[in-house]
Amino acid sequence: MAFRLDDDWVWDFWLADDGATYHLYFLHAPRSLGDPHLRHRNARIGHATSPDLVTWTSHGRIFETGAPGSFDATATWTGSVVRGDDGLWRLFYTGSRFLTEDSNANVETIGLATSTDLHSWTKQPGPVVVADPTHYEVLGSSSWPEEAWRDPWVFRSGHDGLWHMLVTARAGHGTEPDRGVVGHAVSSDLATWQVRPPLSAPGSGFAHLEVFQLLEIAGRRHLVFCCDAAKLAGHRAGQTGGIWSLPVGEFPGPVDPRKARLLVSEDLYAGRVAFDRAGRPMLLAFHNAGADRPFSGGICDPLPLAVDADGYLQLDRPK
Repeated sequence: MAFRLDDDWVWDFWLADDGATYHLYFLHAPRSLGDPHLRHRNARIGHATSPDLVTWTSHGRIFETGAPGSFDATATWTGSVVRGDDGLWRLFYTGSRFLTEDSNANVETIGLATSTDLHSWTKQPGPVVVADPTHYEVLGSSSWPEEAWRDPWVFRSGHDGLWHMLVTARAGHGTEPDRGVVGHAVSSDLATWQVRPPLSAPGSGFAHLEVFQLLEIAGRRHLVFCCDAAKLAGHRAGQTGGIWSLPVGEFPGPVDPRKARLLVSEDLYAGRVAFDRAGRPMLLAFHNAGADRPFSGGICDPLPLAVDADGYLQLDRPK
């Protein structure tokens, strides 16, 4: 196992690469809670570094939750890191605010922290992007227990020069629970964001599409996301969930998650692709609970990837 903490569960994560060092940002919560399900209400973001994606040094927590009543009062969840034209690193993360102690009702919004060195982070006033009910489901508008607006993946488009954010979201219409969509927002300066309609339509078989990543391999763009079996819906209900691969064309643009294929089953989850120093794509993911084992957390060793004959990502297994 590439990264694990003895006293904390580790699960969702994302990476930044400064050219010499890989920086891992990960969700963690104390194992002393006893019940792994409680980790979501107690999640904080940690930081570790590695020269090779295999050997990691932990540097502890990067910041705390916000004050009571703030958008990140309960927990800090998954995000992504980019570097602006001014050289400043920006970490977009999910703030979670649970409304009561005895329900799953929570509101998710996007916050921002900045750093000059990828080690010390300063949270900015937030949130910076919230769900727009014109296009997206919000808490109370359906039977879904949360206002899903999380897991921001930020990238710059060479097509229009704008910064784009992909967000785990749910459409404000469609058959429940099959409303998972690719949420979308844009910015010219990484500070002010405009929420746009989703890039996909509801009814694709996913109640939610989590932890997006857009990447390019050999000139071909791929969208990677996650959905486990419990959140598969519509025509996918009852199938196996996990990490999904979807080739995409000109992007950002309309995407069709109905065409997504399973890359890895949900024994591994929240997959992220990194490129080693030889330029090879590697999949990392956290160890999920299984039918015959409890949740233990921790991130797997890098798994080499390849592109199959149909243009989908697959594990590059020895022949």
